[in-house]
Amino acid sequence: MTSAAISVPMPSIPRKRRTREEVEAAAPVTAPKKVLLAAPRGYCAGVDRAVIAVEKALEHYGPPVYVRKQIVHNVHVVTSLEEKGAIFVEENDEVPEGALVIFSAHGVSPAVVQSAEDRGLRTIDATCPLVTKVHREAVRFAKDDYDILLIGHDGHEEVEGTAGEAPEHIQIVNGPHEVDQVTVRDPDKVIWLSQTTLSVDETMETVRLLRQKFPTLQDPPSDDICYATTNRQVAIKKVAPQADLVIVVGSANSSNSVRLVEVALEYGAKRSERVDYANQVDEAWFEGVATVGVTSGASVPEVLVQDVLRLLADYGYGDVQEVVTAEEDLLFSLPKELRATLKAAGDSSRALGGRGNRPLS
Repeated sequence: MTSAAISVPMPSIPRKRRTREEVEAAAPVTAPKKVLLAAPRGYCAGVDRAVIAVEKALEHYGPPVYVRKQIVHNVHVVTSLEEKGAIFVEENDEVPEGALVIFSAHGVSPAVVQSAEDRGLRTIDATCPLVTKVHREAVRFAKDDYDILLIGHDGHEEVEGTAGEAPEHIQIVNGPHEVDQVTVRDPDKVIWLSQTTLSVDETMETVRLLRQKFPTLQDPPSDDICYATTNRQVAIKKVAPQADLVIVVGSANSSNSVRLVEVALEYGAKRSERVDYANQVDEAWFEGVATVGVTSGASVPEVLVQDVLRLLADYGYGDVQEVVTAEEDLLFSLPKELRATLKAAGDSSRALGGRGNRPLS
């Protein structure tokens, strides 16, 4: 059994870089160089909880510990946990019968839970509690026979998990461009839910168009887009108008990281780029650039951001000014299955989340 089922890109091979002097000669910068560092950024409470769950399981049970899908969408986190003994698989049938499998932070459908039971697998559910909330909303409104319009990206693990709670009642709406295709049984019994990591602005535009079509469309009981996604987008909206370049640290399959790139451009950044690692930054991006904005997605450990800041300092961007738009202090307890086991073993450690500063190296 190997983890080959999941394709994880490796860090870029460092290439020969132009010097700071060569970059400045290509396009001189007349204004003072600086970095606007967005806050909040990086790890959210749900990501921190999920990563700690894998680490604690490895410590308590020893390797290997199997994880269905990537525990969170970040290359560095996945490879670091693999080095500690985690084995990432696509489906439960790749896990030996009776072994331990952890469900990722994005959540799973009831069918996935049932397949684990059928194979006699021991399970730890590391689904983010905010995703679980959306699952419960889906179950509740399906029970009341509503048509549920799930705004999200078809094929994303979170959307698959939520849709699996009530497939006969849920239809996925990928964005504003799909509103015209939506049909429902009763326009007076329709509610929308959403993937937690979407662009706030695009989601609300989709809702606006849906409400034009279905005037009695109901809102979810509480905001489905998670606090961390919203906060990181608000912070980059403040940075973007002042930035010649925005660098977003995050992986290509991280929905919230990709949205940060898009939001930065939409709100005035002259250029916006996403990288997994500092060695993926192209020094040509610095030509004529005085102000660089920096942020990171909700599944990104802070150590990766600090690597980018050190590289920027090498090119003269040593003046780092933090732009703070919110303070985060939300904490989530570890998954109940793991919490009970650790308590019995005398280790009742709690997952610390919300600030995004815990390194994972």
